[in-house]
Amino acid sequence: MAQLEVLQEYLQESIGRKLDSMVVSDVGELTLEVPVDSWLEVADFLHRNKKTCFDQLIDLCGVDYLTYGQSEWDVSSATSSGFSRAVTGSAVEDDPFDFDADESATEFEGKRFAVVIHLLSVKNGWRLRMRTWCDDNDFPMVSSLVGIWSSANWYEREAFDLFGIMFNRHPDLRRILTDYGFVGHPFRKDFPLSGHVEMRYDAEKKRVVYEPVSIEPRVLVPRVIRKDERFSAAKELDD
Repeated sequence: MAQLEVLQEYLQESIGRKLDSMVVSDVGELTLEVPVDSWLEVADFLHRNKKTCFDQLIDLCGVDYLTYGQSEWDVSSATSSGFSRAVTGSAVEDDPFDFDADESATEFEGKRFAVVIHLLSVKNGWRLRMRTWCDDNDFPMVSSLVGIWSSANWYEREAFDLFGIMFNRHPDLRRILTDYGFVGHPFRKDFPLSGHVEMRYDAEKKRVVYEPVSIEPRVLVPRVIRKDERFSAAKELDD
């Protein structure tokens, strides 16, 4: 913990005050939040600076904060039969399971998309999370980190494919997981669970064809696992 405090103090002095950044310490981890305009500058500093020496980027991902903090189901109480999930909805009175009809899901105030990276300093044994928010919700863009850490290449392609986040000056920004003709970005919160289209091989046409989705929208009931006192260690000792 002492090492984290040293790193936090140094980052706050060298970066926080100069670039309007913020270092947050929570559950034994540090998060450096930086403006999108300073994303590349701060990343280069963390990599080249001899004191920080973050020589490895071990992960990069996109985040969609649409509907962040909202809960569709009542999960605050439970009975012997479990939670009341998928029984009644609360968003739309006419059709509780028609989420597309909920206009509040598409109205979002503030910055919706963020990019998060996890860095490792092998020399110091430090780990750091760095996050920034895209300024434009309709066309989210962040500077590419491939020139600093080559491992960011495929991670950025994945974030582009799944979230639609653009990475400026990326050498080869293409989809990496979805099909060539895929429409939309499947990890966005407003993307339908069943997708927009489905594909199959047509024997007569002898090619793959795309058709409207034939799966009816449905809500799945998740399995809820709770601690059962009947199998606790104390109960076993009493028996």
